[in-house]
Amino acid sequence: MNMTSDKTRLEAWALFLEAHARLVQTLEAELEAETGLPLTWYDVLAQLSAAPEGRLRMSDLYQSLLLSKSGLTRRIDRMVEVGLVERKGCPGDRRGVFAVLTPKGREILRAAAPLHCAGVERHFGEHIDETELATFRRVLTKIIADLGDGAERQCESALDEGA
Repeated sequence: MNMTSDKTRLEAWALFLEAHARLVQTLEAELEAETGLPLTWYDVLAQLSAAPEGRLRMSDLYQSLLLSKSGLTRRIDRMVEVGLVERKGCPGDRRGVFAVLTPKGREILRAAAPLHCAGVERHFGEHIDETELATFRRVLTKIIADLGDGAERQCESALDEGA
């Protein structure tokens, strides 16, 4: 690689980080203003909704989260308090605990998903044409494959729940 190429890659990386940070901040503010639901809670609900029977072991939930992994136990505690999630023991593993989506959590997710996905389209999708989108997806898929796949498609999963 040459110096120009290295500099361009670093600039692209910095732009990617800035865009990500601003998008997350904007989507968080919109979702919370419209539904009262923090984006990190939406992430938990979407991951549980996509899981078989709406449940994941806490360790698997931790691995599947796309936003903040920190403070998951406290986050689940708060979500249990408001009835969006419940904890259940794992049969055959006294130390294992499942996080389970409740009917109220599923209802909140169904209401929030169209608003969140509309925000994703408005702040991201509208700025990328079909050719750029194909390239962007190809590049991100290569990066994810190299680093290990774990990403879920939150909008698709959450919207499928409402169908």
